[in-house]
Amino acid sequence: MSQKYFFVCRNCGHRIESFDEWFRLGQKCPECGKNFIDTKYTTDLDKLKKLFQTKEDVKSLWHYFDFLPLNHKENIVSAGEGVPQIDRWQFLEEVASKEFNTKCKVYAMRHNTGNATRTFKDIAGTLAASVLKECGINEYAVASTGNTANAFSHYLAMAGISLYVFMPEDAVKENIASVSSYGQKAVICKGDYAFAKKIAGEFTAKNNILMTIGNTDPLRVEAKKTWVYEWLRQVGETPTVYFQALSGGTGPIAVEKAFDEIEPLNIVSKRPRYISVQPSLCDPMTQAWEKAKANNFPKGWQNDFPKIPNPKTNVQTLATGVPGTYPIIADITKNSNGEIISFDESRLVDIARLVTFKTGEKIGPASAVAMGGFFDALKKHLVKDGEIVMINMGEGVDRASFFLQEYAYNEDFVSSVDEIKPFSRKDLEFRLWRNILK
Repeated sequence: MSQKYFFVCRNCGHRIESFDEWFRLGQKCPECGKNFIDTKYTTDLDKLKKLFQTKEDVKSLWHYFDFLPLNHKENIVSAGEGVPQIDRWQFLEEVASKEFNTKCKVYAMRHNTGNATRTFKDIAGTLAASVLKECGINEYAVASTGNTANAFSHYLAMAGISLYVFMPEDAVKENIASVSSYGQKAVICKGDYAFAKKIAGEFTAKNNILMTIGNTDPLRVEAKKTWVYEWLRQVGETPTVYFQALSGGTGPIAVEKAFDEIEPLNIVSKRPRYISVQPSLCDPMTQAWEKAKANNFPKGWQNDFPKIPNPKTNVQTLATGVPGTYPIIADITKNSNGEIISFDESRLVDIARLVTFKTGEKIGPASAVAMGGFFDALKKHLVKDGEIVMINMGEGVDRASFFLQEYAYNEDFVSSVDEIKPFSRKDLEFRLWRNILK
């Protein structure tokens, strides 16, 4: 099979023929030294359009094999990761209409139904392991706050690839244990996520080991672009507003890549506005965005962002205090007429309780950030009549036992039957809505 993809540097346009060449070049353009590249395919786009029409059960993103940067199917490393499940959550539509006089359609994209690590990092894990296997890579490294660590540990172990995972010292213990359980190397760095990335970079340079380049890595971007494919395949439409909890920002980059890719098909009339949501105790991109907006986006505003050392956020998977991809996310957001907002972390548990109360789904803290952002956006009139909303519920609560323990809110601790208090689900729901909408 001939090479079906190549890369083009987004800065200078230099062409790079394959991942083999990209890795040999140290994952940098040889002409300008930048590491943000665009993946191009030689496959006829009409074939992609036909894939959107598939109605039978689709097992994974490999349904779109001809539009992913892997040449040979025998190198696929899969663990039953599935595809995101997209549900229409009408209870959110009802509250938008009743409380905010906004009539909109609301979808939730969930990633906790597969058989691997049950987060949206699994799709990057399967693509990364497959590409590294095809290229004959035996060692790899990532810096991670948790979800990427788990997904890559799982998939690279399946491929027989040794993985070094660099994590901040406040990483959730379950994530550290999970990495080790796959036989991979967990390196706990005595500092924050930015420090972990620094140590990872020094270690891999010293030992000539390949390392992910982060949020612009084509291994991540090309995997996550398939979300848009699934919007078209499962519900037949794309959102006008896209919500996601924001740490580094691969999601918006990947969604934009997908729309760039399908634009020639003329099947989508409008791209979404991006409303990215950060936790209130680690929101450097929100702070930078608000400052730029207040000053009417002066020249060079994309490069003006704060650095938060050792962020004290309770949402460790979003603890990116030094947002190196802010210039990219800032441009994507502004070009879409979007927003970057913060959500008060003290309200996350009630958000999670409400989702479970209404749907039965237990969501993790990062998903609660995205959902909370939706409610705040309604309050700020950032969602308009007639819009289609997609909320990316990035993870369930599987590896956040500390957060699940906080769900508890309706117990009686008794020593006699007389101490049991009356109970009404209707009253309980009222209290949840009151706490969230206040």
